[in-house]
Amino acid sequence: MSVRSQSLPGGLLALAIGAFGIGLTEFVIMGLLPEVAADFAVSEPVAGWLISGYALSVAVGGVALTAAVTRLPRKQVLLGLMVLFIVGNLLSAVAGDYPTMMVGRVVAALCHGAFFGIGAVVAAGLVAPARRAGAIALMFAGLTIANVLGVPFGTLLGQHLGWRSTFWAITGIGVVALIGLAALVPARASADAPAGGLRGELRAFTHPQVWLSLVITVLGFGGMFGAFTYIAFTLTEVSGFASGAVPWLLVLFGVGLFAGNLLGGRAADVSLSRTLVVVLAALTVVLAGFALTAGSRPLTIAALVLMGGFGFATVPPLQMRIMRYANEAPTLASGANIAAFNVGNALGAWVGGLTIAAGLGYTSPIWAGAGLTLAGLGVLLVALRLDRRRSSRPATEASREPATVA
Repeated sequence: MSVRSQSLPGGLLALAIGAFGIGLTEFVIMGLLPEVAADFAVSEPVAGWLISGYALSVAVGGVALTAAVTRLPRKQVLLGLMVLFIVGNLLSAVAGDYPTMMVGRVVAALCHGAFFGIGAVVAAGLVAPARRAGAIALMFAGLTIANVLGVPFGTLLGQHLGWRSTFWAITGIGVVALIGLAALVPARASADAPAGGLRGELRAFTHPQVWLSLVITVLGFGGMFGAFTYIAFTLTEVSGFASGAVPWLLVLFGVGLFAGNLLGGRAADVSLSRTLVVVLAALTVVLAGFALTAGSRPLTIAALVLMGGFGFATVPPLQMRIMRYANEAPTLASGANIAAFNVGNALGAWVGGLTIAAGLGYTSPIWAGAGLTLAGLGVLLVALRLDRRRSSRPATEASREPATVA
């Protein structure tokens, strides 16, 4: 689908604002847990379920909600999802007790996976085929900016004006995104909903490369997140930083996320497969190097930026890869890949926790992350080899799928 060039910046900006709000509501709660726990008179582990419940709802909503709306026009679906986001955060802002707060978190989370899954399809449809990964990266830039700027300022706002003020601000961001989506995303963006409905979307999962793409996402991205989950312990207990320095170090990590996301999108538009191979290999090396040199503060700072950069450089090409192989019905597959990112988050955190519990020290989650990423690279190389074999068949059969390069 093509649109007039003047429609492109506005449509992507609206998607990025929505992504910014969703990223903010996901991560800002981490810095406000003590205030939330005290207000509702619950322990911090109980308050932590507001994070776990959100993540689980993202994984469920990314598939189930996307499947439920496959027959609806995509622009209208995005508007409905943003309304759901606004309602969820409004409930959190006015919650008088812990159960209401949990309901608000779950409602807001349900739109997360579907918004990024469908939004990626819409963003790719706003540009020429040669620029689709870059367009997806621009949408995800909102998520990275939420980590770099939104979370620190949202936490600061909540600490000075009360944690509810942060959720009121997020609700306002949702309203701005809703208006932007309604005004700036072209109406033609909703015209590509597949005629086959859910059955047509499910047919994409008969392609082996779709399943291989999901596995690559779980392992490749899960490795980075597994190392990141326990990064505060690594920075204070191994690198020797003061606890007060951790938020500023995480800002550097966020800068890496932002740069890696945009550069990964640009590189994927040049060569999708080559970009994934290089980025996953580089991420493995960076994680292993970080684990070896975590006792050095300068090298730790460099590793944080590189880990964020190469870690999030995987996101646009991973999202683009599954959409390419599910090109006739990409919506549900795209949503499933967003769920796979969250499954990878959970897997990485779980494996990293096991290594710490085994007494292997606070660099062990980084080693575990390197192992997961290396496994993801291995699956990618197998997938490329299988695809080359399939592409070598007669042209009439090979033309049904996009060719990849080694």
